[in-house]
Amino acid sequence: MRAIGVRSPGGPEVLETVELPVPEPGPGEVRIRTTAAAVNPTDTVFRQVGARPEEGLAPPWVPGMELAGVVDAVGAGVEWGLGRRVMAIVTPRRPLGGAYAERVVVAADAVAAVPDAISDAEAATLPMNGLTVASALHHMALPQGAVLGVTGAAGAVGGYAIELGRVAGLRVVADSAERDRDLVAGLGADVVVPASRDAAAEVAAFREAVPEGVDGLVDAAVLDAAALGIVRDGGVLATVRFWSGPTERDIRVHPVKVRDHLHDGDGIARLAELVLAGQLTLRVADELPAERAAEAHRRLEAGGVRGRLVLTF
Repeated sequence: MRAIGVRSPGGPEVLETVELPVPEPGPGEVRIRTTAAAVNPTDTVFRQVGARPEEGLAPPWVPGMELAGVVDAVGAGVEWGLGRRVMAIVTPRRPLGGAYAERVVVAADAVAAVPDAISDAEAATLPMNGLTVASALHHMALPQGAVLGVTGAAGAVGGYAIELGRVAGLRVVADSAERDRDLVAGLGADVVVPASRDAAAEVAAFREAVPEGVDGLVDAAVLDAAALGIVRDGGVLATVRFWSGPTERDIRVHPVKVRDHLHDGDGIARLAELVLAGQLTLRVADELPAERAAEAHRRLEAGGVRGRLVLTF
C-alpha cells in the first residue's frame, strides 16, 4: 500500500511516498481505507525527530494522528460494518505507523462514525484536536461563568477551545492578530485581545482585559512558562507540548497528553454531535494529495494557516 514516510529525521523534503505491506486487523481492531488525514504540528515534530531509540521502530516512520475513511476490514469481536464512514485517532509511535497511509489499523474503540453532513476532510480534523481541547477542559474543571483564556486562538486547537469553552458555560478571552479578529470573535470569544510574538506584551494584553488573571488558560500558542503570567493566583494552565512547570503562585499546570485518549471513540462521537448542533466548527484550510505532504508541512511551519491542511488518498 501507499504511505507517506520518513526514513531519517529532517525538513519537509524527507517526506516521501513509500510502499508498505497492507496491515491486517487483529481481534478488537478495525482497518480503515483512508480518504483524508489531517496535518498537525505534532506531525512536523515527529518528522523532525523521528522515532525515539527506546521505541525500537524501524523506518520508514509514518506520521499522522487523525484520519477519516471507510471501514474495509475488521478483526474478531468487532461490530463496525464494512463500508461505514468513520474517523479515528492513532499514534504514529507504533510499528504500524500513523495516519498518512492508504490503510490504517486502529483499535475499534478509537473509531467514531462520520455523520452524513460532515465531509471526510472535515472529519479528519476533529479527533485529535477535538480530544485535546475536551481533555484540557475536563482536567481544568472550571465552573460555569469562570474566565477561560485562549492563546493561539485563530488556530485549530484555539478555535475548538473557544467553542468548547462556550459550550461549558465559560466566559472566553482569546488573543488574535488584527487580520484574524473577525474570525476569533465569530467563533464566540467574549473578549478579543491583541496577540503578540512578545510574551510580555501578550501577558499585558490579557491582564488589561482581566486584571486579576484568567481562571484557566488553554495555551495553544505554546508559550509555556511565559503563559503563567496570564493566569490568576491558584488558577490552572493547560499546555499542549508536555510542558509541566515549574509553576508559580499556586497555579496548577496540566499537560494535555493525547496518547491518553487513543481509545476514546465515544469522545469523538460526542464532539461530532456538537458539530451537528452548530456548536463546533470544522475548518479545513486546504486539501492536498498525499504526495504533496512536504508542501503541506512547509505551509504549516511557515505559519498563518487557519484551520487544518488535509492530505487526501
